[in-house]
Amino acid sequence: MLYPEIFKSLERVRWNMDQDIPWSEFDASLLSEEQARTVKMNAITEWAALPATEMFLRDNVHDSDFSAFMSVWFFEEQKHSLVLMEYLRRFRPELAPTEEELHAVRFEFDPAPAPETLMLHFCGEIRLNHWYRCAADWHTEPVLKHIYRLISRDEARHAGAYLQYMKRMIGNLGDEARAAFAKIGMLMASSARSNKALHPTNLHVNQALFPNDTVQSRLPDPNWLERWLDEQIRFGRDWETKVVDMMLKNMSLLFDRTIGSVQDLNRYRKSLLQGPAAGVQAA
Repeated sequence: MLYPEIFKSLERVRWNMDQDIPWSEFDASLLSEEQARTVKMNAITEWAALPATEMFLRDNVHDSDFSAFMSVWFFEEQKHSLVLMEYLRRFRPELAPTEEELHAVRFEFDPAPAPETLMLHFCGEIRLNHWYRCAADWHTEPVLKHIYRLISRDEARHAGAYLQYMKRMIGNLGDEARAAFAKIGMLMASSARSNKALHPTNLHVNQALFPNDTVQSRLPDPNWLERWLDEQIRFGRDWETKVVDMMLKNMSLLFDRTIGSVQDLNRYRKSLLQGPAAGVQAA
């Protein structure tokens, strides 16, 4: 089982909301109205770990090891929402999300193959790590900068945990898992071809609710994410390149071969579709 060791590794570095946040260093003069409102949107978005956890437990009912890990992932993701709400409660209480606003992002996700969902969220954690690092640079208020740095490191550790489960899935399913991971990896690493942010919270997940079936579509301001990325924290080409490079680096580790570009990944994906002989030749 992976869960016991992953639990220990995350427990050793877990931060405490009372002791590890320098609340006394808050400087109201360094928090703009624009910045404070983005905190509310991120707090609600992080709350969507609730329906994601429900989805993971439903679609991995056969896997008690991974389902147990969800207890840690869910706790830490909900703490991200909680610490952002606590920031608003202390310093901008009029902007704190209401229970109704939080509950709006709890809706059912359609069932999907477990390997594809796992890869999707693995890439999402890498992206969130970079988004939050960029946000920490953009913010000027010191307590908020500190919070974003803390939760960005959590997202990186979550990606590392997902990677372990993906390696185990390859051991169990072989090329079936590799093909699923390569397919979703292609989608998530081909950000230059998309006109929107590629993250699980911005993808359609419930056909019956379309088009109101993304987490972002159910926020008080459904258009905030693109504005946050493009106009506020300015998550530009340099940052996006870092995201894709990190995805490809981890896929190299996952597939035990050098994946230096999206084109390399696509060639590997096609080799898997052509069968074992083609995969050996590509290797």
